[in-house]
Amino acid sequence: MQRRTVLKLAGSTLGLLHFHRPVLSQSVQRPAVIGYIAQRAGPWHLDHAFLQGMKELGYVEGRHFVMAYRWGPNVADLPQMAADLVRQKVNVIVSSGYPCNKAAKDATDTIPIVMATSGDAVQEGLVQSLARPDGNITGLSVLNRELSGKRLELLREAVPGLKRIGALFNGSNPAMPPQFQEIESTADRLDIQAVPLNASIPAGVDAAFEEASGAGVSAVMILSDSSTIGNRVDIGNSALKHRLPTIFSNRDYLRTGGLMSYGPDLADNFRQAAAFVDKILKGGNPAVIPVEQPTKFELVVNLRTAKGLGIRLPESLLVRAAEILE
Repeated sequence: MQRRTVLKLAGSTLGLLHFHRPVLSQSVQRPAVIGYIAQRAGPWHLDHAFLQGMKELGYVEGRHFVMAYRWGPNVADLPQMAADLVRQKVNVIVSSGYPCNKAAKDATDTIPIVMATSGDAVQEGLVQSLARPDGNITGLSVLNRELSGKRLELLREAVPGLKRIGALFNGSNPAMPPQFQEIESTADRLDIQAVPLNASIPAGVDAAFEEASGAGVSAVMILSDSSTIGNRVDIGNSALKHRLPTIFSNRDYLRTGGLMSYGPDLADNFRQAAAFVDKILKGGNPAVIPVEQPTKFELVVNLRTAKGLGIRLPESLLVRAAEILE
């Protein structure tokens, strides 16, 4: 893309699918408007990662595009925020996590949507298939369900003799039960009992850890969504209070009391989301842009938390860690 190129919104029809398709134009000095919806109280480093991705592709904020942010920690507010972006007639919407992805998809079937993160977009009814989404939404997955078994194996390695594990999840998120089923399946194979900790977040976090302690759970896996990551401080503090080791889906949880994380680097997802936006702004059809899955995963360990819990992590685990926090 030439640096003097600007973006123009143009309508287009492809088969029965109608959606906004901005195309490059030299004649109209009008930046594209990128809607951005996130289930949290305000800006975070992941937002910067998306902007960095746009910059690396040659886009200049304010010249080639402007951002229309909508932040809100409550699920109930997401449909209204998505509707606001639709009324603003943004060129594309960037969303992350099932509640935001679903709110954006429910709000429009014409404006392209890029998922910076998604769990199982097919099972969640967001796309027809990863290879061919067949709608106005595409983007990236974080493989939370598929990686649940690996996280359980890592916890068993960190906590020898593990026989009962708790799985804490946001009970109001319909994407969570399939993840717990994956954990149950792996737990059965490893002769471990999986205890569901269906929590109202953040109000029910401490009660869930208290339930885990009462049930004889030796460790807790946190099933990630926007509510758990937005309330990671409460989760980390409660885990330490009840002296329970935890494993999470990404490193962003670990500085607040988590023991380990295993999964893709979310910042990479948000940077890569910019490439999807770039394709769409150049006329790409989200219906035929495949949903991408991560290929690189990182194990991060918090030794400070391990020492606080009196856990000596095996060297075989530490040597595989991409990062060790001390």
